[in-house]
Amino acid sequence: MTFLVLAASLILPLLGAMKLLESPIDPQPLSFKEPPLLLGVLQPNTKLRQAERLFENQLTGPESIVNIGDVMFTGTADGRVLKLENGEVETIARFGSGPCKTREDEPACGRPLGIRVGPNGTLFVADAYKGLFEVNPRKREVKLLLSSETPIEGRKMSFVNDLAITRDGRKIYFTDSSSKWQRRDYLFLVMEGTDDGRLLEYDTETQEVRVLLDQLRFPNGVQLSPEEDFVLVAETTMARIRRVYVSGLMKGGADVFVENLPGFPDNIRPSSSGGYWVAMSVIRQNPGFSMLDFLSEKPWIKRLIFKLLSQETVVKFVPRYSLVLELSDSGTFLRSLHDPDGLVATYISEVHEHDGHLYLGSFRSPFLCRLNLQSV
Repeated sequence: MTFLVLAASLILPLLGAMKLLESPIDPQPLSFKEPPLLLGVLQPNTKLRQAERLFENQLTGPESIVNIGDVMFTGTADGRVLKLENGEVETIARFGSGPCKTREDEPACGRPLGIRVGPNGTLFVADAYKGLFEVNPRKREVKLLLSSETPIEGRKMSFVNDLAITRDGRKIYFTDSSSKWQRRDYLFLVMEGTDDGRLLEYDTETQEVRVLLDQLRFPNGVQLSPEEDFVLVAETTMARIRRVYVSGLMKGGADVFVENLPGFPDNIRPSSSGGYWVAMSVIRQNPGFSMLDFLSEKPWIKRLIFKLLSQETVVKFVPRYSLVLELSDSGTFLRSLHDPDGLVATYISEVHEHDGHLYLGSFRSPFLCRLNLQSV
């Protein structure tokens, strides 16, 4: 049963019998172009099914992944920053406290999302609830750089998401996905389509924060260009990636790097070809049916869905189609890797390339995946 069938089976009998009650969301109409046809470079395949699952049931929701040499690090849904080495899982940092077992625990527990390696071998981590941190993985030292409690230009940060750092460690570019919704309510943010997200810049020397781009709809993954002259930011609910110039003649300008993507983008990371890997856990099927495209201009249905169904129920009925897209340095589609039913790679959030392999992060799954690039 598809999500639409489920929603219709609940909605239709009620339409004539109930008045639409107030909902936790106030949906805003969105407007999409027709999704690109899944042909040519986008032709569906099963290449992601060649991936192997690692650390299965030893971690949950390894959202973002980095390497220092052959040692891997990630942040998980139970609020931990983990070291993965020689098949062993070791906790090196926590930013919150508590049982960390349910979504209701997240604000106290913390939720590490984006993670990067700085020039001195320390980890820079964006925690959805707590802010920006620097972690020394050898000494297990944690330093708070910017608290989420700090208002930025008069607005709170409710959903710190991903980050990128310059090679000299001076500037951190990061996203605050919403000033209204927290990470635990990300589906409300998706369904509402609010434009209260921001791309921000933090100066590690002066501790100053600047807003680089405002009025974004679910800004998510962030990636600096190789020359560090612009920053890419995934605007998830608009199925596009924006570009903001941070140095050079075009500094201060912004444009669209790529639009009308075949799915809803999460994190962006560099590829060895000089382009970028983009992770998508929900696609816009064409030919076929795209639920979010269908609902984009029907806010009353969105409101009713979330009046009748919990977020957990909604997630269960979203088709599990995983898609990895490689973009060129100019934003053209180079290749795509699919798992049409999410049989192996599920809920992917990031594609981290290291030593001839792709490591696939996930915001929900109890494992991460590794794919040998030579096999695809």
